[in-house]
Amino acid sequence: MVLLTWIAEVADEPLALEPTHRRLEWETNTWWLSAEDEDKRSLSVSDVVTAFERTASAIQARIRGLGFPEVATFYVWHDGQAGQLRCSTGSVPADALPFGSAYVVSDDLGPVIEGFLADGEPGVTTWPGLEDVQNRSDQTSVGPEVVPVRVWAASVGAASL
Repeated sequence: MVLLTWIAEVADEPLALEPTHRRLEWETNTWWLSAEDEDKRSLSVSDVVTAFERTASAIQARIRGLGFPEVATFYVWHDGQAGQLRCSTGSVPADALPFGSAYVVSDDLGPVIEGFLADGEPGVTTWPGLEDVQNRSDQTSVGPEVVPVRVWAASVGAASL
């Protein structure tokens, strides 16, 4: 259950809250977490969700202890290509997270964790997941459909929106 330990340790790692330096926040506050298949099989969704909720609470206590008066968000997503859970804290509201592509914020972390725990082959698209381009009825579409990243977000700042 190494993953649960790593999730807990995120709460004690360096934390940068610099609204004018988003890149510094991203580089300091973003964590990549992975687990071996055996570890994934031994974990329950609720155990991992609880670990992240505890981490969010601990980060919130740290932020308030620092006297940071602004909005801050702790957020978690599953990077399917890398086969990792990722989490970060930023001095932004949930609707302004620094993703370069579409994302959807959820208050339910369970589906994010389920996707990670079920991901046995990161970065691999199975045959059923592929579509024969010649059989497509919509030939006007160019490129793959963009599926928004599901993100769980928790307000951890002193201010909230």
